[in-house]
Amino acid sequence: MTQSSDAPAARRRTFAIISHPDAGKTTLTEKLLLFGGAIQLAGQVRAKRDAAQTRSDWMGIERERGISVVTSVMTFEYDDRVFNLLDTPGHEDFSEDTYRTLTAVDSAVMVIDAAKGIEARTRKLFEVCRLRDIPIVTFINKMDRESRDPFDLLDEIEKTLALDTAPMTWPLSRGRSFAGTFDLARNEVRRLDADEAPIKVSGPDDPAVLDLLPQDERDAFLEEVSLAREGCNPFVLESFLEGHLTPVYFGSALRNFGVRDLIDALAAYAPPPRSQQADTRLVTAEEPRMTGFVFKIQANMDPNHRDRIAFIRVCSGKLSRGMKAKLVRTGKAISLSAPQFFFARNRSLADEAWAGDVVGIPNHGTLRIGDTLTEGEDILFRGVPSFAPELLRRIRLQDPMKAKKLREALQQMAEEGVVQTFVPADGSAAIVGVVGALQLDVLVERMQAEYGLPISFEMSRFSVCRWVSSDDKAKLAEFVEKQRSAIAYDLDGAPVFLATSAFSLKYEQERAPGIEFTEIKDYQIRQAA
Repeated sequence: MTQSSDAPAARRRTFAIISHPDAGKTTLTEKLLLFGGAIQLAGQVRAKRDAAQTRSDWMGIERERGISVVTSVMTFEYDDRVFNLLDTPGHEDFSEDTYRTLTAVDSAVMVIDAAKGIEARTRKLFEVCRLRDIPIVTFINKMDRESRDPFDLLDEIEKTLALDTAPMTWPLSRGRSFAGTFDLARNEVRRLDADEAPIKVSGPDDPAVLDLLPQDERDAFLEEVSLAREGCNPFVLESFLEGHLTPVYFGSALRNFGVRDLIDALAAYAPPPRSQQADTRLVTAEEPRMTGFVFKIQANMDPNHRDRIAFIRVCSGKLSRGMKAKLVRTGKAISLSAPQFFFARNRSLADEAWAGDVVGIPNHGTLRIGDTLTEGEDILFRGVPSFAPELLRRIRLQDPMKAKKLREALQQMAEEGVVQTFVPADGSAAIVGVVGALQLDVLVERMQAEYGLPISFEMSRFSVCRWVSSDDKAKLAEFVEKQRSAIAYDLDGAPVFLATSAFSLKYEQERAPGIEFTEIKDYQIRQAA
């Protein structure tokens, strides 16, 4: 799949890493970046201040808890390819951020713990990928620890995810005896103890292979390789690109093993920028005029500056530093004077970016998640919705004199997608909505660290919320007025009905014909509100 150097978009590989928490995603991210020459000291992030700046988990709560809670964007080059790596939160409490991120990628790496196999979070993220037909490369991690039988793992992927597997490498033993991998198609062996190119061998029974194995495991290994070659699916590029088959690689991210196979596979097989569906037509990457959409907002990445970055996936054409682009939602032109490429918290000015690239646009509240930017065409890209939160809490502010600052901070957090904020129509205290409790912890930490606002939460009498709309504006206005004590407005001014329970919600729905109650608010509906 080698692309010519005169087709910049064709060189791009934009992918996300998805996994269950603790499967080794962040470690794998660091090792992938090593191969891109982006960092020199993966893993030694606590000892060196400058190394900490390069790690994908840059937020304090992430470093303390060892989890990812925001999507990090990293751009680097390797083997004449430009990779845009989006490291997504693994924790389910941040599923909205992950869902939005998956709208911006062309492929994904699924990381599986060799001892645990398919876990609940992996399954949910895979389902999102399937909805978007995103091709997936599988990396079975932690082979140097106690692990399950490789055939069991492959079988579980196929049965649980209904996804065909094509093993590309095969492990040389497991656990403490793990010694490397054998390339099933190329008759090559890569040794765990040697960070060098794979060695060409005559076959799995070559002494260069068997000598790496304990004597009592050699016959079993030869039988496994024979069965894998004859009984497993061969790799078919078309089937992979359609999202029906995943190539599988074995390794240990912590030991920096198998990672080169993985990045080589992304370079060779992962698709270049794919066409993106807009409201009126399909936009192809090769089109000359620039289009793109905002899938993420991040505020205060630099604690020394109150910056606010909108991350844009370029869908077509070329984004040039200094160009003007139309913000379709408002119809106004904005200047892209300082587009930036990111490497976690580090950044550099982007003189130009092509389809597939992810760039950050500094702005002060102009851009929102879901916004479309073009060189003049009125189109809207689809697929960046908002979801009804599962937890509702009122905020308790320790210093009432800082109420105005709190409103401003909450608006920024809501624009960023950290939480959703709802302002009750009756003038009572604002309510925040989140998917999971960990988001509340993040909000507390960021409010203190970034705004100097110590906050806490108290239970709300409401537990369920739904957006309300109607084709009959008079009927909607009547409903809102009648239910004033249970109505709030979201960030965009759209009305939300708050209910004390699912039963109460159903009761009010039945009594309000002509009013639509929705769990998902589409971007286009939001702009029309």
